Amino acid sequence: MAEGLGEKELGKFKLVGNIDAFRRRLVFQVTEISLEKDDYFSRLYLYDGRKVRPFTSGKKDANPRFSPDGKLITFTSKRDRESKEAELYVIPTDGGEARLLARFRYGIKTLRFTEDGRGIAVVTPIDIEKKPKDDVHVIREIPFWFNGVGWVYGKRSVVYLVDIETGRKRRLTPKNLDVSQIRFYEGKLYFVAQEDRERKPMVSDLYVLEGRKARRLTPGEWSVSDFIPLDDGTFILKANTRERGIPTNTHIYHYNPETGELRKLTAKLDRSAYNSLNCDVRGPQRAELAFKDGWVYYVATDGPRVNLFRVNLGGEIERVIGGDRSVESFAIGDYIAFTAQDAVTPTELYVLRDGKEKKLTDFNGWIREYTLSKPEHFKVKASDGVEIDAWIMRPVDFEPEKNYPAVLEIHGGPKTAYGYSFMHEFHVLTAKGFVVIFSNPRGSDGYGEEFADIREHYGERDYQDLMEVVDEALKRFDFIDEERLGVTGGSYGGFMTNWIVGHTKRFKAAVTQRSISNWVSFFGTTDIGYFFAPDQIGGDPWSNLNGYWEKSPLKYAPNAETPLLIIHSTEDYRCWLSEALQFYTALKYLGKTVELALFPGENHDLSRGGKPKHRVRRLELIAGWMERWLKE
Repeated sequence: MAEGLGEKELGKFKLVGNIDAFRRRLVFQVTEISLEKDDYFSRLYLYDGRKVRPFTSGKKDANPRFSPDGKLITFTSKRDRESKEAELYVIPTDGGEARLLARFRYGIKTLRFTEDGRGIAVVTPIDIEKKPKDDVHVIREIPFWFNGVGWVYGKRSVVYLVDIETGRKRRLTPKNLDVSQIRFYEGKLYFVAQEDRERKPMVSDLYVLEGRKARRLTPGEWSVSDFIPLDDGTFILKANTRERGIPTNTHIYHYNPETGELRKLTAKLDRSAYNSLNCDVRGPQRAELAFKDGWVYYVATDGPRVNLFRVNLGGEIERVIGGDRSVESFAIGDYIAFTAQDAVTPTELYVLRDGKEKKLTDFNGWIREYTLSKPEHFKVKASDGVEIDAWIMRPVDFEPEKNYPAVLEIHGGPKTAYGYSFMHEFHVLTAKGFVVIFSNPRGSDGYGEEFADIREHYGERDYQDLMEVVDEALKRFDFIDEERLGVTGGSYGGFMTNWIVGHTKRFKAAVTQRSISNWVSFFGTTDIGYFFAPDQIGGDPWSNLNGYWEKSPLKYAPNAETPLLIIHSTEDYRCWLSEALQFYTALKYLGKTVELALFPGENHDLSRGGKPKHRVRRLELIAGWMERWLKE
């Protein structure tokens, strides 16, 4: 009997990412998942142009950066067991003891050496108002909490400069700006920050620090996420101009702050300049813009794949690293280094040198001992003529003469995508004898803005696409038993699972995860609800109460006949706990078959970053529910 991946094989994955390059050298992070200790442990590795070797021995070493001369590496860690603070270290590249420079109470978001190598700039949250002495939360702003972070009211991320010799810290940026990205250029600090996250939550601007004051360089209308200063005083921006709201693609622009001229360099490629593929065993991603020899390097989601592209100031675009895979991180020194994965290969480190690609690591070579189902691609021509990408994965012990139950998987977002990335969950299901069906319906990323734009039309064309994908799969693959169909998804996929059970009886089992059931409550209780719901549903609950209710799965609870398992985390601030509780209560009140599984202390990212034992338990619950209703 072929051995497929089980839930507990989660503990074998090595997560590779966060590369930095200096000439021929590379430093990167490898994270291990420990089921025994129910934790994640990471250390740094170094590649000297010839071989890869372990570089640090700490259990929480992460986020490495080379100094400008390549002689030092800075990184973050938590080596002091008594302290809950994030620690900043430096270590000689040629080896030696790591030296603790500074601690930061609320963690380190990003860091970068100054141009002269004498200091390290650190982005870290601080309290901007005096904290009360008791445990009462007095809140005066939104958002008041953020998924995976916790309470964020009264905090802003600022830049501190840490002296490389003394470890002394000095705050550089004002407390009213919430900083995300930093770069030094010709002695000046440039950074991306939000000024008004309450009234302009989707706007972030480029600033320059002049003395003690920050001067805004962009007009306060766009969402800037990364940038590169150029010699002539202009900038390369990675930005989203929001013409279509959230479905707008992020592009690479050339910007002149003196004239205000903004020119879209990537206009010929209607794709998002970031990685939006789903993966539940992903390493830390660092895919910052890079500029070399007149070319800007960036990753973009192109249909079901993420490739490395480059564009010049004339708008000429080239695909640098292609293939049916997901490029996760990259860095450029004397050559291009990158991490990548595909549907049957977890992330590893590669280099592209003189046009030739070489694999440097094999941290996940253990997976070759298992039988994996490879996704089979098929196209679905939707009823309105648009083609949809879809895939099936057969059970690992597939026998042509048998019929098999199938599970429809629905991705989150909705502006993310499925494709050529590794999904442990899918392999667990195929190992247990299920066919897995997945696709990129309308709303998905990677196919252009018009394809992605389902604002004010949730549960319409996207729902039709999914049902037509199932119809086509049943037509093409006669081994799928149409009487034994299940459905599951998380976030938007959880919303759609809730929508499906209220609109069709064709599925005999459903598992909804981190879902939305009521757009009105979502608007008022979640970290992004107050701007995401108006963008996606239209208006607000006062101006469009009927629209909010019409698009809420809770309205259709009386129609549900499919046995439903609701999985939710108690600290999910993206889709707050109330979304699960009210849907569960409604279904129980109406006499439906429903169960509720709550994961304490977890957030919206349970499936990809939760406690390892909780992640295993989640997979067991999903597979167990499908086995109960589709096999027994």
